[in-house]
Amino acid sequence: MTRYAVVFEKAATNWAGYVPDLPGCTTTGRTLEETKRNITEAIQLHLETMAEFGEPIPQPSAEVDVVQLETVA
Repeated sequence: MTRYAVVFEKAATNWAGYVPDLPGCTTTGRTLEETKRNITEAIQLHLETMAEFGEPIPQPSAEVDVVQLETVA
């Protein structure tokens, strides 16, 4: 199983998601849950299209973590 890092960002009226290791692989949704479903489909389609065109499939290299701060200045 291959695992790609995905970044989710809240916008004014929706959510966006993108995959740092797959340039151009982005999506949006009304909710975070919808955006998670959409990015899964977007990744699958992105990789299928790359394979159809004989492009090399990038291996995951991005790491994701959360940094928690005690206080915000």
